[in-house]
Amino acid sequence: MKIIHISDIHLTVPGEEMGGLDPHARFDRALRHILADHADAARIVITGDLAHWGEPAAYEALRDALDGLPIPVRLMIGNHDNRANFRAVFADHPTDENGFVNHAETIGGTRFLYLDSTGERTHAGHFCAARRNWLATELAGCDRARLFLHHNPMLLGLPAEDRIAIVPEDRPGFAALLAEYGAKIDYLHFGHVHAPIHGCYQGVQFASVPSTGNQSIPDLAEPRYLKSAALNPAYCVVLIEGGSTIIHQVPFDWDGPVTLSGTGWDDWAKPHEAAE
Repeated sequence: MKIIHISDIHLTVPGEEMGGLDPHARFDRALRHILADHADAARIVITGDLAHWGEPAAYEALRDALDGLPIPVRLMIGNHDNRANFRAVFADHPTDENGFVNHAETIGGTRFLYLDSTGERTHAGHFCAARRNWLATELAGCDRARLFLHHNPMLLGLPAEDRIAIVPEDRPGFAALLAEYGAKIDYLHFGHVHAPIHGCYQGVQFASVPSTGNQSIPDLAEPRYLKSAALNPAYCVVLIEGGSTIIHQVPFDWDGPVTLSGTGWDDWAKPHEAAE
């Protein structure tokens, strides 16, 4: 099974830039690249920060961009999103009984759990008792699961980014669920940090992905300010076979030269040695 993981598209009112970039153009190029190279994907999963300022026009632009795509798309909201505006534009999007954008589906015997970790007027993540109860019920009722959300639920060793991880009061409850049900959770995927970070938390492997806009520059000492730059964007291709997961980062916007090389020993010999 192939899953495309995109994050932090930060769409604006069309015509407005975000961080000196046109997020709509970047997102469009990502989608066109996916359709050209990965039309066989089972899902495109977008883990939040769908809109940079949470405006209805940004969600309308997203709805239009996704209209007619041959690959099913699953959406989550992030700290830049406005839940009410998102739900108004995506009126048929599933939510849980409390109105959070938590939803789930079973694909190939695995329960895919799409989580709402957004708080009100804060960039930090939240996963309150009501949301944890929903997740616990889902995990208890399945044999195998894979989790997607926007915020990192653990500290990453990046002091500035960790200020806006899931808040300290909600982290222990989330960690407890991972510890209790970790044997059936194949992977945890998130966005938010605009960078590829991989590791293991409470016995569960995790991975974050780059943004389709500006990228984060990791600083393990800076305590306050997030660092970013207009580096090349990327999305990730997640290959799943049973309990195995392979993740490829795809720099879809690279327009420089590409070198083709063979795999034989002599293909990598020094030029003068190959000529002898």
